[in-house]
Amino acid sequence: MKAAERRKAIVNLLLSTNEAISGSTLSKKFGVSRQIIVQDMTVLKGSGYEILSTHNGYIMRQTPLKERVFKLHHTTEETEDELNLIVDLGGTVADVFVWHKVYGRMTARLNIFSRLHVRQFIEGVRTGKSTELMNITGGYHYHTVRADSEEILDKIGKKLEERGYIAPEI
Repeated sequence: MKAAERRKAIVNLLLSTNEAISGSTLSKKFGVSRQIIVQDMTVLKGSGYEILSTHNGYIMRQTPLKERVFKLHHTTEETEDELNLIVDLGGTVADVFVWHKVYGRMTARLNIFSRLHVRQFIEGVRTGKSTELMNITGGYHYHTVRADSEEILDKIGKKLEERGYIAPEI
C-alpha cells in the first residue's frame, strides 16, 4: 500500500469511529512502523485534517473533506459498477442507509475508497456472508460520499445520474 492510499485509509478509519485509535493499532493494521504513522499524522494535519493526539490514540475532530448524500436505486447486479464509479472519480463511500417503514433509518458504515475495497465488499455479498441493505427497500438506498472537493462530488452525481442510479424524487 502506497503512502497516499494508507493516509486515505487512516482518515477513513478515524472518521468511522468516535473512539481514539492508538498508533500501535494503526501500525499493525497497515504493516508499518509507529514512526511512519506519526509521519502520516503530520502530513494529514498539514493537509487540513484536525487530528488530536491523546493518551489513548488519535481522534479526528474535523476534516476538510466535502460530503454529500445521494439517493440511489439500482439492482444488485449494478452495485459493483455504482461503487467503482464513485471510487474511480475520487470519492469514498462512507456509508449506506435505508429508511425502513417500521425500523426507521438503518445505517451501515462502509468506508469504501478503492477498487480493492469494492471487490472485497462484492465478494462478501456474493459468497452469501450477507445481503445488501438496499434489498429490504426494493433497491432504494442512500450513500454518504466524501471527496476532496465539491467539484468531485458534482462529477460523481452527474455520472450516477447518467447511469440511471439516482433515484427519482417523489
